[in-house]
Amino acid sequence: MKKFIYFSFIMMFVLAGCQAKTDSAAQSNTVDGALGAHFIDVGQGDSTLFTLEEEDEKAVILFDTGDWQGNEVVPYLEEQGITEIDLVIISHPDADHIGQLSKVLDRFAVDEVWMSGNESTSNTYQTAMEKILSQDIDYHEPRTGEAYELGPIELEVLYPEDISGKLNEESVSIRLVYDQISFVLTGDAGVKEEKEMMDSSQLSSTFLHLGHHGSKTSTDPEFLNAVQPQIAIYSAGKDNSYGHPSPEVIELLDGENISWYGTDQDGTIVVTTDGKAYSIETEMSTDITVSEPDVAKNNEISADEENEDASEDISSDEKKESSCIDLNNASKEELTEIIHIGNERADQIMDQRPFTALDELEEIDGLGPSRIADIESEDLICDF
Repeated sequence: MKKFIYFSFIMMFVLAGCQAKTDSAAQSNTVDGALGAHFIDVGQGDSTLFTLEEEDEKAVILFDTGDWQGNEVVPYLEEQGITEIDLVIISHPDADHIGQLSKVLDRFAVDEVWMSGNESTSNTYQTAMEKILSQDIDYHEPRTGEAYELGPIELEVLYPEDISGKLNEESVSIRLVYDQISFVLTGDAGVKEEKEMMDSSQLSSTFLHLGHHGSKTSTDPEFLNAVQPQIAIYSAGKDNSYGHPSPEVIELLDGENISWYGTDQDGTIVVTTDGKAYSIETEMSTDITVSEPDVAKNNEISADEENEDASEDISSDEKKESSCIDLNNASKEELTEIIHIGNERADQIMDQRPFTALDELEEIDGLGPSRIADIESEDLICDF
């Protein structure tokens, strides 16, 4: 049985100093990285899988287990070849977060489970707790400031400091760090709790999993500024009755030029990282890679040197004209080569042609200003 090694809270602040940021994205092949973060499409619920395969180090962490009415988590883990899970973290005992835990415990060998300590009278919660006890699984109620490592993965507990029976508000919240790439997940914690995290923890991270399915009860502007994510991701069901994500939150992300993804629009979202660069692959769009500024700069210089002679007689306009994608005439296959454009969005583009300007793509579901900015920076579409 693997055990989590406790290390000092101070170390997390040292690690935070290594966090690199970048403002550019470029289409690329998937990063051949050791860490995978899978934001599983479980409808109106939450479930995120972290997998690590680095030389002799292997680890599996599951954060929340979807809605009790669904059956997505076990089949997805089986597809990934999972047989054992080192750690299951349940942010709180609501049925859309703890929902499929019993099924997970029935199928996989689980070393340890973390929960907030808040209880529920639901059969879903009671059954899960009975299975944890009967299988003699290590159980822990983490608190603010605790920090652990599992091989090269570092975990800092951001919340709660204590509990009082408030299920959503007192969600277990974590910051997961792998080298220079990090993730913040806060369950259904609200604005008040986010501000408490800001007072006690280092938050700056590459990825932010939006609280409460993208609801406006979470993601305070100050909290967003503290995290400073490159990418925001939310989990929500398509056409859900709650109106998640809230338009106010999406507007906030677009206003800060933060690229965002959602399981309702993009399906399951998979991040792959080597600890420095990362790629994002979804069911609805192509792969993108975002590298650290120094890596991107070095690659750009190297490419310029290699192609300097070949490009002397060809202008950039001529090169683009010969290889660009005509939005109003391209085939579906060609359209899906554009960043953020998958099969469904390609169909919508073909249905809504012609376009006279790039910003008209906002009419396509899930394409806000930040994603259109990514498309423009990719410079793959022919000029109108």
